[in-house]
Amino acid sequence: MAIVFSHLRSFHAVAEHRGFTAAAQALHISQPTVTTQVKELEERYGVELLVRRGRRVELTETGAALFDISRRLMKLHEEADELLLSSGRLTMGQLRIAAVGPFHATEMVARFLAAYPAIKVSMLLGNSDQTLQRILELEADVAILAHIVDDPRVLSVPFSSHEVVVFVNADHAWNGRESVEMAELADQPLILRETGSTTRRALERGAAATGTTITPFLEIGSREGIWKAVERGLGIGVVADFEFVAHPRLTTIRIADVEVRTEYRLACLQERRESPKIEAFMRSVLPEAELLNAQHSSDP
Repeated sequence: MAIVFSHLRSFHAVAEHRGFTAAAQALHISQPTVTTQVKELEERYGVELLVRRGRRVELTETGAALFDISRRLMKLHEEADELLLSSGRLTMGQLRIAAVGPFHATEMVARFLAAYPAIKVSMLLGNSDQTLQRILELEADVAILAHIVDDPRVLSVPFSSHEVVVFVNADHAWNGRESVEMAELADQPLILRETGSTTRRALERGAAATGTTITPFLEIGSREGIWKAVERGLGIGVVADFEFVAHPRLTTIRIADVEVRTEYRLACLQERRESPKIEAFMRSVLPEAELLNAQHSSDP
């Protein structure tokens, strides 16, 4: 007994919008129709998918499992629709990118749009953990990460590596130094991003390699906030060298005794690697050699 697609679509909309009214508006159908289709789906299989709490709903365990499946089905349905409407030429559709920062991402988007100007592109910024989660939960099609992904569901391909450096303001005692050792950072007021961020991951790996304990003096959830705090003399920060923008009050210092680097990678779900828009994005931004490596690594 096959699931009627319209019923599954109604359930998915209710689960996504956490309500029948919002689901009906998203689907452009009446609320009674949505309610009836979800009820028929539950009755057909003898399961409870949703718990009604006033105007909002919560997913049961079965409902949550079905929602994980329906998200993938709806994404495949959307991609099939885009492919057929554009006759395989990618003349319409949307590409959603999740990235750990704007620096590489904007360059990639520019290359992609030069080849596919009709595709709409949206970008979500966050730390590495948030960015990975966005492709796992289908909030994004591709991700620009800064760490190796140890997850069989994810295909990731390296495209650049950068040194992580310390930066201080002009009044700091280290201003003018060319390098410091990792152990020296243990006594400094470090201003770092939240746990899971790119540069913090790299710094913590370098600290562990030298037996140094790193404790942040201040955590700030944005690059701009950290730069402003360092400029005001609240402490010192760390940054990938390519992200540092020249500033009259700030200077960078290398970490001399251990290699601290970030490796940026382009990632997508293994099951979606042959999506036309994802494949087109990879072809537009990756060198041919890396693209071949990605194709070989994804072969069964």
